[in-house]
Amino acid sequence: MSNKTQTKNTDFTLVGLTEKPELKLILFVVFLLIYITTLIGNVSIILAYNLSPNLKNPMYFFLTNFSFLEIFYVSSTTPKMLANFLSGTKTISFYGCAAQLYCVLLLAGTEFYILAAMAYDRYNAICHPLLYTVIMNKIACIQLIAGSWVIGATNALIHTAFTFTLPFCDSRTLNSFFCDVPVLLKLACKDTWLNELIVFIFGGGMTVGSLTLTISSYIKIISTILRIHSSLGRKKAFSTCTSHLIVVTIFYGSVIFMYLRPKSSYGKDEDKLVGIMYTIIAPLLNPFIYSLRNKEVKTAVKKIVNRIMTAITL
Repeated sequence: MSNKTQTKNTDFTLVGLTEKPELKLILFVVFLLIYITTLIGNVSIILAYNLSPNLKNPMYFFLTNFSFLEIFYVSSTTPKMLANFLSGTKTISFYGCAAQLYCVLLLAGTEFYILAAMAYDRYNAICHPLLYTVIMNKIACIQLIAGSWVIGATNALIHTAFTFTLPFCDSRTLNSFFCDVPVLLKLACKDTWLNELIVFIFGGGMTVGSLTLTISSYIKIISTILRIHSSLGRKKAFSTCTSHLIVVTIFYGSVIFMYLRPKSSYGKDEDKLVGIMYTIIAPLLNPFIYSLRNKEVKTAVKKIVNRIMTAITL
């Protein structure tokens, strides 16, 4: 019965990705390289935007903000995971867990609406090209980014507050590598129907809302592209949207699978793979998905690398 004891303000234990000592060093090296590559890739996009005059337009403004968000997103989970690979203890404090959960939810929620804003930007660029610069002016772009952060912050505050007012059982062992709502609800020593309802209403509403905005933008984009007579014009229009659609599919798919499920399916080992996908792999792939399919970004990044290499050799 001791594992049913209700406790508050005590440490949690993160099981992590593996219990096998022989795998920990290998996984540490793998995820350290992934983390470094993610930082370099996203920082490169930010530098390319700030140092390249030809990238000063709304599309790259959103992409830069997206890369800025991804740096913090991957940093909210990976450093702690790397430390746990090398440490004998895998504990995280009650308030540290709450802070990590808030940051993950804040950044994930913000990412939803930045992706929707990027879809809206592509919609205006393709469907209203003559009015594009008027509609997507600097103030409008800033408002869309600020609104995304406000929505993300509000959603994160609601879920974190309701989750950490629960009494947790004495085991306090999280079958994950970071603090997340599903695994925390599994430790609750009371009925969590209200928390599950909040996840469904607020989390589901936010996800469905942003996804609806994104899909509706792309329905109009695709219908406009199909009316373009030139095959070259259609190809160019599609190429500006494909990268974004790939990112949307990866991120939305993994998050929907993780959160919009019944509590009975929480905390399984496969959830760790899904968690890795949307907190670590997606931020790693995003700069490559966008840059490899975009000649302007590739050219700008190459110029920056050449400048750095020239400065080093001098």
